[in-house]
Amino acid sequence: MRSNYLFTSESVSEGHPDKVADQISDAVVDLFLSRDPVARVACETMVTTQRIVLAGEVRCNQDSFPSLDEIEQAARATVKRIGYEQHGFHWQTADFACHLHGQSAHIAQGVDEAGNKDEGAGDQGIMFGFACDETPDLMPATLYYSHRILERMAADRHGRKVDFLEPDAKSQVTLRFEDGKPTGATALVVATQHSGAISNDAGQKRLRDYVLTVFEETLPNGWLPQDESQIYVNPTGLFEIGGPDGDAGLTGRKIIVDTYGGAAPHGGGAFSGKDPTKVDRSAAYISRYLAKNVVAAGLATRCTIQLSYAIGIAEPLSLYVDTHGTGTVDEAKIEAVLPKLVRLTPKGIRTHLGMNKPIYEKTAAYGHFGRKAEGDLFTWERTDLVDALKVELA
Repeated sequence: MRSNYLFTSESVSEGHPDKVADQISDAVVDLFLSRDPVARVACETMVTTQRIVLAGEVRCNQDSFPSLDEIEQAARATVKRIGYEQHGFHWQTADFACHLHGQSAHIAQGVDEAGNKDEGAGDQGIMFGFACDETPDLMPATLYYSHRILERMAADRHGRKVDFLEPDAKSQVTLRFEDGKPTGATALVVATQHSGAISNDAGQKRLRDYVLTVFEETLPNGWLPQDESQIYVNPTGLFEIGGPDGDAGLTGRKIIVDTYGGAAPHGGGAFSGKDPTKVDRSAAYISRYLAKNVVAAGLATRCTIQLSYAIGIAEPLSLYVDTHGTGTVDEAKIEAVLPKLVRLTPKGIRTHLGMNKPIYEKTAAYGHFGRKAEGDLFTWERTDLVDALKVELA
């Protein structure tokens, strides 16, 4: 690993078109799981100017199956919560179309439990989890602060602390690393949609001053770039037309924002819109959980974990641990211990993390990882394996 370098990650707000799509898809997942804990959902969403379109495959207990009106209400409620009441995209008046249909019986026969057959993975694929000691939440610092900047701006918008922000926004943070540790920002970027009321020189200065305050109050003391010309606020100029009216959004197009900001590998599968039988989601969550516990236990300062699966097969095909030269224990020993602590089948993962619940819409903006575990939410962020790992690897 290099000791001294620059690294960059980006984030997008809850109002970014792709994130709007992700949140609608996960609202549909939550709706189905609230009716049937073993419902199967693969919901894709597209949003564009005054239009919301759903497509995909579902399966649910017939007595509990949500009506088309209930699915539409879930989608519209998500857009309303985000805050879109614009001429080009309005939660109440946007056209809505639903093309969800039944899950393939051929997929179901390979995935369902039957007789002595354990529940199989919903698809083949590779999934990665990562943790490092750069932040208290054991996340890459560049992504951590990119998320926090936009969360703060969204909180100010919803709380009406400012009256000129609109929902669509992006951030980007470049940090300097010395001896492998983040020491300060060399470049900061925010592009945010705004109201027409500040589409003048005075208004743009007001916006820049506000964003500078957010940077100062979000980043550690002394981390702002020494050269203010490296702080970019709406660098192309005005940003009035935004959200799905300015750019179409699709589920699953922000997978690096969702995970580790480019600081770790990604298997390629998106999370949102998928129930937890889909290992794209559940195995990525358990991989993060395992990697975070390895770092929290002091066994490494950086840890990447890979799992792989085949459709219809319960047990993972492989488990790989890499501590990037920072480990205090041989990686092969960690690989041997982890399956003893958590059964890494789809059902075992869901049972361990309590994932058959309507908990997913809250994951679909500001990252699936590095969040606070609270009750049923973000259970994969718990560090409750630390003691067991220390005992097993003492």
